[in-house]
Amino acid sequence: MMIDRKQEVETIQGLLRRHPVVGMIGARQVGKTTLARLLVQKTKGPSSYFDLENPEDLARIADPMLALKDLKGLVVIDEIQRQPNLFPVLRVLVDRPKSATHFLVLGSASPDLLRQSAETLAGRIFYHELGGFSLEEVGVENHMQRWLRGGFPRSYLARTHSESDEWRQGFIRTFLERDLPQLGITIRSTTLRRFWTMLANYHGQIWNASEFGRSFGVADTTVRNYLDLMTSALVIRQLSPWHENISKRQVKAPKIYIADSGVLHTLLGLRTFKDLEGHPKVGASWEGFVLEQVIRHLAARVDECFFWATHGGAELDLLVVRGQRRMGFEIKRTTSPQVTSSMRYALSDLHLRSLDVIHAGERTFPMDKKIRAVAFMRLLQDIEPLT
Repeated sequence: MMIDRKQEVETIQGLLRRHPVVGMIGARQVGKTTLARLLVQKTKGPSSYFDLENPEDLARIADPMLALKDLKGLVVIDEIQRQPNLFPVLRVLVDRPKSATHFLVLGSASPDLLRQSAETLAGRIFYHELGGFSLEEVGVENHMQRWLRGGFPRSYLARTHSESDEWRQGFIRTFLERDLPQLGITIRSTTLRRFWTMLANYHGQIWNASEFGRSFGVADTTVRNYLDLMTSALVIRQLSPWHENISKRQVKAPKIYIADSGVLHTLLGLRTFKDLEGHPKVGASWEGFVLEQVIRHLAARVDECFFWATHGGAELDLLVVRGQRRMGFEIKRTTSPQVTSSMRYALSDLHLRSLDVIHAGERTFPMDKKIRAVAFMRLLQDIEPLT
């Protein structure tokens, strides 16, 4: 079975027309290589492909300038983080007058971790983060399987839940033992496995560096470094806090989510829906899953997404800010959502244009002025992407 990723293909094609270098980043095994090879097949004109995990391709590109300078059309370089010395070469090549070459580079880390590209390709490269299968791609009718198994292609498409969990177990082990060291991270895999598992138990909660530091017997700055490394490797989502100039004391630490719901469930030892339904983190898991789908559907950037909370108890699960537009979202795993005082505080204090309560029922309906209940099954129809 194959999943059509037409929208992702069209997005990358559009970016390649507008930018000399496009960086497609995403966690390992999320489907970057498959998508890039599909783009090559659809490209009219010359194209070249270099996989830097392939010894033959590494040999071909041993002298990068010699290998790349005469190529035309689309040039794909997969796993670019293995050869950061390529970035200065790309800058020289794209700065040539009337260059007829466009580069698509694939990486398994955030631009912050690929610092070389930020320094050498500033103003020339545009990054696009590829996530796992989205709700649009799998169909909203398959959302339960997408929630349980996550969005990694091999996990979602496995024949059984058991085989899906087995793949995720292998992914976690390989990621910690091989992939992170390739990114220059030298922390022991057993330490990061323990840290990742602990984060899974805090999924959907506000980061507390002191508590994590005490648990590991290290300084707050050390566990903060662990968190930032895992975030840069695109397996953790940090949702930043929003601060408004109001009288209420507001939370200033980020909220932490395991980026993929399937990986979260494997870290928690949950293999089936029965396991998940009976676990105390089921609500937090649902919140993280829905949050991811809302952000993907809106096409909101990381720097446009926040949560809001006060020390008095008022909170908002997701605040999306683009220009002067502010949209609020609450996520409730219930079929009968109710308006709360927290929602009213968020509306007034944050000056929201609207507040949508994403719930597990079947209908979308108004709840109050500017507050609407949106059925998750109707998310794609009832919420407009940002423009």
